[in-house]
Amino acid sequence: MDGSNGGRRPSGPPAANAARRAPAGNTGRADHAAHVGHAGDTGRADHADHPGRAGSEGSEGSAARPGDAPHPAGGGAGAALRAALAGLAAAEPGAPPAGPAVLADRPDGLVLRAGDTVLKAHAARAGDIGIRLAVAAHPALAGILLPPLPPAVAHPLPGGRVATRWPYGAPLDHRTPGPEVPWEAAAALLARLHTLDPARLADLGPLPAARGPARAAEALRRLRAVPEAGHPEVRRAIERILGPLAQDRGGDRGQARGRPVLCHGDFHLGQLVRHPRPEGPWHLIDVDDLGLGDPAWDLARPAAWYAAGLLPAAEWDRLLSAYQSATGTLGEDPWPRLDGPARALTAQLAARALVSGRPPDEAGQAFADACVRIAGLP
Repeated sequence: MDGSNGGRRPSGPPAANAARRAPAGNTGRADHAAHVGHAGDTGRADHADHPGRAGSEGSEGSAARPGDAPHPAGGGAGAALRAALAGLAAAEPGAPPAGPAVLADRPDGLVLRAGDTVLKAHAARAGDIGIRLAVAAHPALAGILLPPLPPAVAHPLPGGRVATRWPYGAPLDHRTPGPEVPWEAAAALLARLHTLDPARLADLGPLPAARGPARAAEALRRLRAVPEAGHPEVRRAIERILGPLAQDRGGDRGQARGRPVLCHGDFHLGQLVRHPRPEGPWHLIDVDDLGLGDPAWDLARPAAWYAAGLLPAAEWDRLLSAYQSATGTLGEDPWPRLDGPARALTAQLAARALVSGRPPDEAGQAFADACVRIAGLP
């Protein structure tokens, strides 16, 4: 994952591959992101799902995951789960008499805020959350991951789910202009996470796999469950891109080539909060998908947005340059490793848009178009 060209690394696949794609929109960046179906620089997509244009989810944050299409229609948490989590929130110091505020309510997570405490009901198994919670609380991750509130334990909830407690951090304002988005800070945090020696966490026992590949495979399974969603050509394209990951069930084909490193598993700007707020240092939040894997998957979502023409080249360059500078890889081409995960994230985002139950928007259409282009590539 890396790159430069005499101090300036290529921000997209080699120009020789550009002829493979049929770009749409302004093709001024014809030599960039050819493999992942680049659509040309269409400017900034100004809507809530832009990577870094919605608040955080879990500090765990706000109602939208930037860079991801909404979850399928069908409601959020059930009444029993909501009541149980609200009961935990009511016991927090400084809990408001009117009850907790709902920060997010989706099938995969209910997030409430009670004063300076955030409580999150997780969809994952308790064992997985327990080890990931321990990683976030480990001294080796200080200043990288937002630590949970002590004691760092998972609280049982109805239906076999669990809740965790976190300090409330200040998320990135979705109105932040592009030049002021903290791409460099995000890159620095990712670089510190990826270069941390996992041996420093040996006292925690075996670490789980990062769930980036598994999330992509899950998106395809959700799409298959809604056969009427989307145009057949787009569905076939998504199937071609994500089919191998879904066949692996756990997404093992997407795991690290070489020595796995500690990865976030679901990186986007909505996973950044300042703590202590309002002006403390940035931290990464949301450990549901944390684990060992290929670091390319943590850059894959912004790469997919860039390749679809939804993230300006200047912002992508800021992220990639800062990351490569921090990891000592400036001068290397990142795309041999990044291309596959970026294709998968493009298809994941397209699939999630199709099953969201919402009318198509600019981003969903851009990802669908990119999938069709990708499916026509070798």
